[in-house]
Amino acid sequence: MADIVYRYKENVYFNITNKCPCRCAFCIRDKKTAIGDAEKLFHDHEPTKEEIKNAIDSFDFGESTCAVFCGYGEPTNAFDNLIYAAKYLKRLYPEKELRLNTNGLSDLINKRPTVSEICAVFDSVSISLNAPTSEEYDKITRNIYPGKAYDAMINFAKDCIKGGIKVRLSVVDVIGEEKIRKSRNIAKSINADFVVREYKT
Repeated sequence: MADIVYRYKENVYFNITNKCPCRCAFCIRDKKTAIGDAEKLFHDHEPTKEEIKNAIDSFDFGESTCAVFCGYGEPTNAFDNLIYAAKYLKRLYPEKELRLNTNGLSDLINKRPTVSEICAVFDSVSISLNAPTSEEYDKITRNIYPGKAYDAMINFAKDCIKGGIKVRLSVVDVIGEEKIRKSRNIAKSINADFVVREYKT
């Protein structure tokens, strides 16, 4: 069984699925089998609710202030387990910030609106913007919803802002200064925070 909960730097991370509708050109999964103090992040099978609960119960969260649902897959690909785990964690540790790191394609993945359920339990969401246009986004992410994914991601971000949680959009520094500038302007236009992630080989 791969690690479901692991520590990376100052935060605790949740690896609840390996499924993802994207194959991003810079994805860390193509370079490492684990990160932080995790030994293995590729699951032999998709974790069940019970396995996720047991992992939470047995993990020492220590002084960490933020729990991040990210891992080696898109968390909203296991949406029911995501919401279950977040609610359970919030009951156990109400003082900890819960953050969802996502590609923002949850509504497409689950074929229904999902933002209200996310905003009801998460404090913040970090969405991979990746590029300033739909065409460039499809090229970088190689997603399974070409022509639809970019707008769905932007709408997801806007809906999360309306839902009252903190939203940030991110890009990786390899896309170049001009695209970073355009991406920053997109984040500003919807009142989202913006961060440039360092590409690590």
